Amino acid sequence: MSDVKLRRSAEDLFANELAALKAGDDRPRPENWQMSPQAVVTYILGGKAKDGTPVSAKYVGNRRLIETAVATLATDRALLLLGLPGTAKSWVSEHLAAAISGSSQRLIQCTAGTDENQIRYGWNYAMLLANGPSMAALVKTPLTRAMEDGTILRLEELTRMASDTQDTLITVLSEKTLPIPELDTAIEARRGFNVIATANNRDKGVNDLSSALKRRFNVVVLPSPATIQEETGIVVKRVAEIGTSLQLPPIKPADAELARIVVMFRELREGKTENGKVKLKTTSGSLSTAEAISVGVGSWSEAAHFGRGVLEAQHMAANLVGAVVKDPVQDMVALQEYLENVVRSRDGWDDLYRAIRDVI
Repeated sequence: MSDVKLRRSAEDLFANELAALKAGDDRPRPENWQMSPQAVVTYILGGKAKDGTPVSAKYVGNRRLIETAVATLATDRALLLLGLPGTAKSWVSEHLAAAISGSSQRLIQCTAGTDENQIRYGWNYAMLLANGPSMAALVKTPLTRAMEDGTILRLEELTRMASDTQDTLITVLSEKTLPIPELDTAIEARRGFNVIATANNRDKGVNDLSSALKRRFNVVVLPSPATIQEETGIVVKRVAEIGTSLQLPPIKPADAELARIVVMFRELREGKTENGKVKLKTTSGSLSTAEAISVGVGSWSEAAHFGRGVLEAQHMAANLVGAVVKDPVQDMVALQEYLENVVRSRDGWDDLYRAIRDVI
């Protein structure tokens, strides 16, 4: 049986870069950090290690935002990465934790079903019944382990969690301690402990953070890519990385086709064509950069396994429709309007028009 992981963690995937940066990093490091704040920024934004090892860019965007995020984590304030879906919040969170703590695995995925025990701690009920409450019977969570070890805790989609469960974090973030009333003791956080939370304000059913909890976070808003060129570059890069990691059969470079996906998503997302001449209906979904990457990877797989090794319109069509049409009524109307008013008359897009029409 193969033991190759389907998805490798950031610290595993970029181990060589992290090792090179740490080896050549002679600047002051906060206690329990694996490298200095300056080296963390280099790891995220790309550059070179002291020995000349190239460091790939993990995030393409405003340098000041990343510097603010790293500086926040060097203080006692937690960090909240806020933005629309697909603005690389989780990606940045993972890489920050990997660079600072050497591990991105202290993770809690927040959902509507996440309860207080999954955040704070639980109990081994067999031991609890046999011997009563004790530290040995305590079931530790990623939060308690991060506090004990002085590492970063990641909270993904914080606003998906119920408000009363969110407020469990207030004492931890303000006092840096987690009381255990049953044992009349507490877990005290070591230096280096901090929290990176992510949240978006687009999804329906989001639980707003209480004002008390908001005050414990420094908020950094990650914007959507400013230009088509910037977004296309991100999509091309990530599709290549993901396709390679999944060991998909190679295909011919598909930058032009991926650029068409980006253009289509941006125009439907913004409700107008790039030149502003045609107003469009918007869709119910976010049509984010992350979704464009998913469409690109799915299209690559289809072209490699069922095509001629060249990414063509027919390979993208079903993937595009699946990404755009989340509401079968509203989104289908928006897509058909877009096809007839924009795609049909755009030079070089005839093949995409026919391919999508064949699907819908």
